[in-house]
Amino acid sequence: MAVSASTREERGPVGALLAQLLRKPTQEQIVLLITLALLVVFGLTLPGFAAVSNLLNLVRSISILGILGLGMGLIVISRGIDLSEVAIMAGSWSVALINIQHGMPVFWAVVTALLIAVVIGVANGVMVAFVEAPALFVTLAAGFVIYGAAFWYAPSWVVYAPKPDDAPYLLYLGHNRLFGIPVPIIVFALAAIGMHLFLSRTSTGRFIYGQGDNPEAARLTGIALRPLIVLEYVLVALLAWLAGLVWIGTTGSMQMGIVQGTYIFDVILVVVLGGISLVGGRGGVFSVVVGCALIGTLFNAFTIMDINSEVQNIIKGLVLLGAIVVDNWLHPRDEETARQGE
Repeated sequence: MAVSASTREERGPVGALLAQLLRKPTQEQIVLLITLALLVVFGLTLPGFAAVSNLLNLVRSISILGILGLGMGLIVISRGIDLSEVAIMAGSWSVALINIQHGMPVFWAVVTALLIAVVIGVANGVMVAFVEAPALFVTLAAGFVIYGAAFWYAPSWVVYAPKPDDAPYLLYLGHNRLFGIPVPIIVFALAAIGMHLFLSRTSTGRFIYGQGDNPEAARLTGIALRPLIVLEYVLVALLAWLAGLVWIGTTGSMQMGIVQGTYIFDVILVVVLGGISLVGGRGGVFSVVVGCALIGTLFNAFTIMDINSEVQNIIKGLVLLGAIVVDNWLHPRDEETARQGE
């Protein structure tokens, strides 16, 4: 009997998970199942897709997107958004690299990029928290300002980093391997673990969920929302700085053109696709990871199938639209629910 009871206890969580999957799966679970299905299909049909080297390249290719997604996920959970994240990454590091070309020591150039990112994060946070300007327009304007200022200071579409022999530590995070694993993957994993612990194990992380779930209730419970908002934008900027450090190690340069491209929408795509709700207060690091996994799988298969970028953009747009529809289905907004009389 004791054995039988123990068996039921062991099967309990599994049975509960299966029942929950059949009743109403979460968006993370849906995306994970789709990703696993695509991995099996592509592995069986596309030559070279299932090779270990290709799978490592797949994960490596989404590492920078994942680091940026962690920052965007944090700010979306708090019911905000930061459209300047890619501009912070590109602008701060373009200035740093041009300073290196002008003779600044690498260490101080890295510190300069860090200070620029933090100052922009503070400015974004102050504008949203204290001026009470909408985050969408504040960060959109910040992106334009950063792009213009950085391009004025470093007037080049591509600013090159020193050669690996001249600055090995600067390029280490994007250029090297550790125990056979590309370092960008390790950086993404460590950043994800750190963000998970921050959101789930600290009071500040719980305050962020409370702010996203119901800002007014959070304010009434005594949470100092304005300093919290400033902290959130600074954290986004720090992750953008880290993503830039991995980027220049991977490519050997920083391209200002990405600020005008669709990269910021790719970051939003993995966040929303993974299940971080646009209404705030829901989702987590696992949402970003599964969103990146699905997008990385699709992009890798597109590359092998030699699908042109126009078709890829169409598919990305449809995937984002589908993710928003699923998000609305799983997390209906209060006002929409009221209109529907549910």
